[in-house]
Amino acid sequence: MLIIPAVDLREGKCVRLVEGQLDQETIYSDDPVAMAAHWQAKGAQMLHVVDLDGAFSGSPKNLNVIKDILKVASIPVQVGGGIRNMQSVELLLELGAARVILGTSAILKPELVSEACSRYGDSILVGIDGRNGRVAIEGWGVTVEKGTIELAVEMKNLGINRVVFTDIRRDGTLQGPNFEAISEFAGATGLKVVASGGVSTPEDLRTLKKMEPLGIDSVIMGKALYAGTVTLSEALAIAAGEEAEAG
Repeated sequence: MLIIPAVDLREGKCVRLVEGQLDQETIYSDDPVAMAAHWQAKGAQMLHVVDLDGAFSGSPKNLNVIKDILKVASIPVQVGGGIRNMQSVELLLELGAARVILGTSAILKPELVSEACSRYGDSILVGIDGRNGRVAIEGWGVTVEKGTIELAVEMKNLGINRVVFTDIRRDGTLQGPNFEAISEFAGATGLKVVASGGVSTPEDLRTLKKMEPLGIDSVIMGKALYAGTVTLSEALAIAAGEEAEAG
């Protein structure tokens, strides 16, 4: 199981939101590039970078910061937020992103997902963000009627193999993941799942580690790392099944 620290970008800063609410923002660093380098130096094997301004506006807004992160990172970086056309997908991959995450496009432009998958295969992920079982889009500001599992199956049929699944009600809250929703989602879709939202304790990670056979192959961590409720070294040891060795 892979542990993926999150670097969320807003107005050029590294921030965390609670349940995606702009009025519940904590700024953790004025230098997201240094933060990305910090997590890499601490042993991260991949980074998760989200352009929050892009997610809300519909087009990338922090490209210069993303470029600089990709320059300093020697580990794979997955990037999401406001990617709603093929030009943005191509640009990010050309800049060195290992994975590009399509979110709102899965609802509004499924043909983009299909084309991106056919061109770039496993470099394309879909981010499925759920609020009470329904899909939220456009920076989580809009909830549509479609269910998360229904959308995931549609995306699988278009060629997607891995999704980032976020329970919005848990994101940034440190209240623990929605294990039931994650388990149901993974079991019903058969997709590889990157679990996101709510991890707050080492025990949360141990529970997710036990869900690996369901297809939970990685976990995005944000607030828990920034607030220090779980250290990256702890998380990496649990994910690798090496807690005893880590002491």
